[in-house]
Amino acid sequence: MGFLSTAFAHHSGSVFDRDRVMAIEGSISQFHWGNPHVYIYVEIQTDSGSLVEWEIETDATSILSRSGWTRDTLQTGDPVVVRMNPVYDTQRAHARLVSLSKQDGSIWSARSSFAGSTNDLSATEKADNISGIWATPLATNAHLWFLRDNVRRLTAQGAEMQAAYDITSDSPAGKCIAYPAPTFLGVPYLNEIKILDDRILIKGELYNTERTIYTDGRDHPKGGKLTNQGHSIGHWENDVLVVETTLLEEHRSSLIDGSPMGVRRRITEKFRLSPDRTQLLIDFRVEDPDYLAEPFQGTLEWAYMPQLEMVGIDCDLEVSMRAWDSR
Repeated sequence: MGFLSTAFAHHSGSVFDRDRVMAIEGSISQFHWGNPHVYIYVEIQTDSGSLVEWEIETDATSILSRSGWTRDTLQTGDPVVVRMNPVYDTQRAHARLVSLSKQDGSIWSARSSFAGSTNDLSATEKADNISGIWATPLATNAHLWFLRDNVRRLTAQGAEMQAAYDITSDSPAGKCIAYPAPTFLGVPYLNEIKILDDRILIKGELYNTERTIYTDGRDHPKGGKLTNQGHSIGHWENDVLVVETTLLEEHRSSLIDGSPMGVRRRITEKFRLSPDRTQLLIDFRVEDPDYLAEPFQGTLEWAYMPQLEMVGIDCDLEVSMRAWDSR
């Protein structure tokens, strides 16, 4: 018997209410420029006259920098109006930034430089092969929502573990643990592919995650060490790179919805250029006899972005855990 896994907003995975936007007016009390999230603290006065400090989370410094932010964009005492998605827990003054207006009339958001689609930014750029700098949709978390919301059939053990998941204590990302594929393919940051003689390297901005795909004909090592990104081997079928990955560590929420992935899983990927050569199409298939009752598969697209520069995002554990420590 299988158990369906659907949108993670239906259980404990999403702390921010994306369907609710509230506005506050106050002044900047703190501005913390760090990774994996920048934090803005705004002090407001309530109707009763008391002061409340809101903690507002936004994206990593590299994303904000591409939209014009710097560590000096906000100063203590600056009057601001903030639109935000609050957490579901109404007892907490914690939210995710939508936009911020300053007294000079300027409006700031995390991904304003990517207001259009990634295709709009790179329509004139065509790739010769799969190497280069590529991006998921940078204006949104579209790929993550696809991975999260796609219906998966879990085993009884997988469904039980998903039901028990608590993002405030179980989230691997909150502990600075990188996402393996396929979520690695969907996080809204840049990725760089390098083709070498005997291997292909893929580096992602988020947590500076690196993958090595061996193309020298080797097999997976028997009894090999389990790692976060696993052991990947690849071969070319004409212009399509076919990759198989095994020897993956167990991950508590590798699809960001609390459903675990086990050590016996096997991931197959196929990387190919789109007909117009502006996109990289990535087919993936995940088999996991421990937690998936049937394989999970799909296709994600990366847009060719040679005009952008990779900016690595290290993870500061104290910053990453800040939202949960304030509970």
